[in-house]
Amino acid sequence: MLASFFAAVFVVLWSTGFVVARAITPYADPNLFLLARFGGTALIFTLAALIARTTWPTGRELGKHLAAGALLQGVYLGAGYWAVAQGLSAGVMALLGALQPLATAAVAAPLFGERLSRRGWSGMALGLAGVALVLAPKLATATPPTHGNAPAWLVVLISIVAVGSITAGTLFQKTSLAKADIRSASAVQNFGAACVAGVLALALGEQRWIASPTLWASLGWGIVMLSGISVTLLVWMVRRGDAARATALLFLAPPLAALEGYLGFGETLLPLQIAGFVLALAGVLLARS
Repeated sequence: MLASFFAAVFVVLWSTGFVVARAITPYADPNLFLLARFGGTALIFTLAALIARTTWPTGRELGKHLAAGALLQGVYLGAGYWAVAQGLSAGVMALLGALQPLATAAVAAPLFGERLSRRGWSGMALGLAGVALVLAPKLATATPPTHGNAPAWLVVLISIVAVGSITAGTLFQKTSLAKADIRSASAVQNFGAACVAGVLALALGEQRWIASPTLWASLGWGIVMLSGISVTLLVWMVRRGDAARATALLFLAPPLAALEGYLGFGETLLPLQIAGFVLALAGVLLARS
């Protein structure tokens, strides 16, 4: 029961990342925002670890945690935001992101012996189909990346790198990193993500930061709810169970984001999208059964 509650909290919080990305667009450059977000979360977990006097990763383990955080959040979000900024449809990016549970299941099998049953793979297929239905209206109006300085093939390649990055960062949590206290581990991993965001912000010359209530509220939400609670719950679930079953929950993020867009921004919610939501939910339940 407790695991189901945490799973529900995780997927609802994770889905709000789409809303936050949209909300900050008029006010801040993406990697500059991510630098502040990851840095804030790293600070919170550092204080929590110091107060609890937990053991900190050292030596090679420290480097592994930095790399895991860089992959799980830094490269994934930095590359994804960059691809969208270059003109890649947000719908296409979300659909590519929905491939992550499938990639995790495929890679986890040879690495950790986690083998999905036929029912599990059927659930994965249903989940992906549901996401495709939810995103169908956006995909129908999507055009190849045309604005921005990067060629279209590079934009698509970087978006695929983003999906590979979060897959690798997730699977990293199943290694020896799982032995570390989650508070100190989260502090180090968010610092690793912040390093990536900082490098990207400098490389891309990002400096736009227009202070506003929306921006500060989005930053607070990102620090506490997204990188603080949501990502930590993902790491906790992957540590405790199968990586594939944990990441199957990500199929529900785009449908929930569509619902949040309908409630918060008055976006259209078509019957086709509602059907996709139901299909994705059925797929997740099947994949996790």
